[in-house]
Amino acid sequence: MQYIWQHRLWLQQDMRTVDGRVVQVVDVGQLNVDAGPDFFNAKIKIDGEMWVGNVEIHVRASDWYRHHHDSDKAYDSVILHVVEKDDMPVKRSNGEIIPQLRMPCSPDFHKRYNHLVGSSGSELPCSAEITEMPSIYVADWLSTLAHERLYRKVEHIKELLERYSGDWEEVCYVIMARCMGFGVNSDAFEQLAMSLPLRFMGKHSDSLLSIEAVLFGQSGLLDEIPVDDYVKSLKTEYDFLAHKFSLRRNENIRWKMARMRPTNFPHRRIALLAEMIYGGFRMMSKMIAASTEKEAQELFDIKLSGYWARHYTFGNEAPHELNALSRSSINIILINVYAPLVYAYGMIRGEEYLCDRAVSILQSLPSENNVIIDLFRRAGIDSKDAFSSQALIQLRREYCEKHKCLYCRIGHRMLSTKMRRIE
Repeated sequence: MQYIWQHRLWLQQDMRTVDGRVVQVVDVGQLNVDAGPDFFNAKIKIDGEMWVGNVEIHVRASDWYRHHHDSDKAYDSVILHVVEKDDMPVKRSNGEIIPQLRMPCSPDFHKRYNHLVGSSGSELPCSAEITEMPSIYVADWLSTLAHERLYRKVEHIKELLERYSGDWEEVCYVIMARCMGFGVNSDAFEQLAMSLPLRFMGKHSDSLLSIEAVLFGQSGLLDEIPVDDYVKSLKTEYDFLAHKFSLRRNENIRWKMARMRPTNFPHRRIALLAEMIYGGFRMMSKMIAASTEKEAQELFDIKLSGYWARHYTFGNEAPHELNALSRSSINIILINVYAPLVYAYGMIRGEEYLCDRAVSILQSLPSENNVIIDLFRRAGIDSKDAFSSQALIQLRREYCEKHKCLYCRIGHRMLSTKMRRIE
């Protein structure tokens, strides 16, 4: 009802109060998102007389008393009470009767709204109407959503910066570790990184064995019976360092490996993270310095040597050398690590060219391919690059799945256009 009032989606212009006085809405007022009346500073003509004040909206008129507005002086400024069901008159705290209006709302509006928000999680209830949307309208909304997703990631980065006293490399280390989980094991990787601060890892950055031992030891993956000399050396090194520095493992770390391709096992991802730390972790400064897509991709085109050149996990050796990361995996890192961190750095430091660079990288990368992108493609919205696919993920996660169709420009256009057609 607030939505209908705010966007003037009522059915007819000839509106009257419940006692028959003509109502003309000059200004619906400003939506209040805090305590108090629903709309501030509305301008309403009642039988030709201009009233300026607040508007309160309820489903039932009796909700006025149920919410104790009759004894709250903050509601004495209400000039119009808008309701769906007029079950009783309402009064201010001094006993004055407040003009009351039944919202002239179409049953079809409720039907369409319920169709949108009542869908199951796997559906896209607006898919039939999306193709009717002007392409420029959809493109503008996707651009807004892509930036909205970047802003949300910036807020998370700000939280980490506060936690780590403004240390950008430490924040980059945690975000990089999380990305190594590639969704399935992201939480586990983040917990692992947080159990081993970068300043501690830096003290051992001259020894790859020590870095690997600490990471694998804290991960819990060394709890199994050693299968070869390399694993034995890791376990010996970890036991020594854990005793020396009183390391405590996070017992809540849980790794998922069922029905997973060997290339996605956490073992190789941990080895890759160790390789990034070896010699000193300076990934944040390297990302700031990388000004092109090619330079950014080269940062993560890392070769694994020694044991991990031919192993997916502990034990059996592969018949040939293995790539550390595929091109598609590197692109995922650019999307989820490089772009948000460079964008956040530029925004916080006031260096706008870095924000532009982050967006440009996303626009140059190929679109992600997942169930969300496929869902929108079937509905007629194609994703041409990573900037677009990030927008569609934001739309699905923050609007579709949360049934916030009234806040989605596509949902709003569907509902408002239909109402105007009815009118």
